[in-house]
Amino acid sequence: MSLRRNFFQDIYRNRAQQFDRLVAREDRHGNLFAALNEIRPLHGLKAVEFGAGSGRVTRQLSVIVDSVYAFDIEPSMVSRAASAMRASGMTNWHLSLGDNGQMPVASGCADLVLEGWSFAHVIGWYPQDWLARTDAMLAEMERILKPGGTAILIETMGTGRRQPQAPSTKLAQLYDYWGSECGFSYRWIRTDFQFASPQEADELMRFFFGDEMAEACLARETVIVPECTGIWWKHIAG
Repeated sequence: MSLRRNFFQDIYRNRAQQFDRLVAREDRHGNLFAALNEIRPLHGLKAVEFGAGSGRVTRQLSVIVDSVYAFDIEPSMVSRAASAMRASGMTNWHLSLGDNGQMPVASGCADLVLEGWSFAHVIGWYPQDWLARTDAMLAEMERILKPGGTAILIETMGTGRRQPQAPSTKLAQLYDYWGSECGFSYRWIRTDFQFASPQEADELMRFFFGDEMAEACLARETVIVPECTGIWWKHIAG
């Protein structure tokens, strides 16, 4: 198992609360929700979310969709997301364990399927067969969608960047594959982090993004860290 996979699995399994604090600071202008609603108007949709993590996107969806079924492979993340959803007062959601390659839902049940910051892990976690795993996850999305439904992929285009750039050549290869071979359209948005203090920026950036990023935050005494996010989408023929 790669060191990179070990690193992220430790966070997802053992540091869900700290992870949730980090992602709660992202997208200070609410650009993600607005972009999703432009790509596919969300009101009244039945949604399925892959790799939901601590439920950040789940919470946003729940205020407008008819229902959202969200899944993650890590029990700690599902527990954290469920706690947040109960606190929100929303009741149109379901959270459960689920693998991105085999979702425990019926075929043709959703108007919208999406993933956020989950599918791209195949590059670091499965370098030998990332392409086959990518195809399997995309096929699972299409299985779940109704005719006329929409698949959306959300991934990073650079932390600490003001203009989009894939963080690695391998990720650039994956992103290009989605567009050139899989028929996804693409746009990017800014989803900057805004922290409560430079000290919080240091703590949360360091634990997830590493020492170099945290030291840059400390040096600038900043509470705002730029972030670029890519969105890929595909409408399935009706």
